[in-house]
Amino acid sequence: MSDNGCGFPAPGLHSFLFKPMFTVGGFEFNKVMMLALLTTLVVITFFYLAFGKAKVIPGKLQMMGEAGYDFVRRGIVYETLGKKDGEKYVPLMVSLFFFIWIMNIWSVIPLTQFPVSSIIAYPAVLAAIVYLVWVPLTFKKHGFVGGWKNVTGYDNSLGPIKWLVSFIEFFSNLLVRPFTHAVRLFANMFAGHLMLVMFTVASWYLLNSWLIPAAGVSFVMTIGMILFELFVQAVQAYVFVLLACSYIQGALAKHH
Repeated sequence: MSDNGCGFPAPGLHSFLFKPMFTVGGFEFNKVMMLALLTTLVVITFFYLAFGKAKVIPGKLQMMGEAGYDFVRRGIVYETLGKKDGEKYVPLMVSLFFFIWIMNIWSVIPLTQFPVSSIIAYPAVLAAIVYLVWVPLTFKKHGFVGGWKNVTGYDNSLGPIKWLVSFIEFFSNLLVRPFTHAVRLFANMFAGHLMLVMFTVASWYLLNSWLIPAAGVSFVMTIGMILFELFVQAVQAYVFVLLACSYIQGALAKHH
């Protein structure tokens, strides 16, 4: 389809590139960095206002904070690690959950309309933080030899295939696991944003081409994608934290 020789402006990788907003000492600060910083401020401000002056009879904001905190603590951490082992990791997991969720939710906020998690660097850093928690914890809990057995699944009862199993487990746990942990979040948010841009641009293009019925269908799809993204954004935060807890649980377990 074209309009006076002008083809459809399809979204692509350029939709994820932003010009620097300003430069300080050679450091370029763009929209994605601003949203990441804003995410940090939103999470910190919310929990400070919710719990800074906590009351026995909570107000609305404190009730919201307690509900969110308790959801992560009981629904994810306790369910995976148990109350005894999991309590010390609750602050980390709550921080990860809400940080990721707010990074994702910018995608459907007017004017911002971009999920920070669709830039691989941000999920990669968060996955690296989790990696640097559970790997040292594995060796601290089981010692040097026991730690290697834990991450490689080494077991003499496997017989001749124990070395093959150990190699596969080593590759899977120490190399593939952090990669998939980051890419799972990144890929979902990247694809979701691309679909939103596609239907939004298509609605505008079709409307300007006077294909009003088609533009209406595309607009309805845009609204549907926004609602679906709201669900996916929360699910991806949940899955990321759930996997982080499962990795820590594996580090604490006697057998991998």
